[in-house]
Amino acid sequence: MTFTQLEYIVAVDTYRHFAEAASQCYVTQPTLSMQIQKLEEELGVKIFDRSKQPVLPTEPGIEIIEQARKVLAERDALTEMIEAKKGIVNGELKIGIIPTLAPYLLPLFIPGFAKKYPKVKVIVHELTTDLILARLREGKIDVGVLVTPLNEHGIKEHILFYEELLVYVSKNNDAYKKSYVLAKDIDPSKLWLLEEGHCFRSQIINLCELKKSSKEGNLFEYEAGSLETLRRLVDLNDGITILPELATMDISPKQQQNLRYFKNPVPVREVSIVTHRDFVKKKLVELLKKEILASIPDKIKKNKKTTVVPI
Repeated sequence: MTFTQLEYIVAVDTYRHFAEAASQCYVTQPTLSMQIQKLEEELGVKIFDRSKQPVLPTEPGIEIIEQARKVLAERDALTEMIEAKKGIVNGELKIGIIPTLAPYLLPLFIPGFAKKYPKVKVIVHELTTDLILARLREGKIDVGVLVTPLNEHGIKEHILFYEELLVYVSKNNDAYKKSYVLAKDIDPSKLWLLEEGHCFRSQIINLCELKKSSKEGNLFEYEAGSLETLRRLVDLNDGITILPELATMDISPKQQQNLRYFKNPVPVREVSIVTHRDFVKKKLVELLKKEILASIPDKIKKNKKTTVVPI
């Protein structure tokens, strides 16, 4: 039994396809298949049911693969510990980040992280929350940067900061005349929302209690794929939307005139790093967390946990 064989069975379990697993392991499919077959012969059990598509592990295979993941995790932890003792920071860090954070947070910390740790290869995937959680559990990414609390079994949450929610409103909207806004001041029929699948959409629905009145009007007629689209729609049309604080940091002085703050207690969203319970790259994740916290604006660092809007 070798580490390589364990890596191969974990890859097949992750991708449920021999060819895809071989590609991810940078070997030919015959090589991967031969090594897995050798392992099965050594153990005296079939690990995968090759008659199924996609390929599925057998009942004993499930336990073997679970143990293989633990063995590989311990190996990687040992390697990381030794390199840390030598003062070496290298490796690969796969990050999943939600679309409502990616355009605003990545430019703040990625350049500094890359400069400090040039031997670390950073791979970023922009994904919805559900996909980040799925890929964490599958081992396809190492860490997620998203909005919490999630209260997901097996997922650890490490809070980074709290981001205020602000109202962005057109001059034709009644809320424009107000200095501070309450959720009840927002006309649902004028509200522009992100499309289904975005956790930020769910937060705004919860904040404005739209579920209670969803049958009263055409609440969800306007949907967009990004916060920038929502802001642009408000600029060009009558309407209102809600933006997280980071998304308002680079707007023009003219656009700042369209921003309104909520009355206290100010609604916030909780931004966290999340990992799977069996995650390995603890040193790299800790360095990532440190770099993010160092890069965010001072105003956001000072935000308190007031009213965290549920997802």
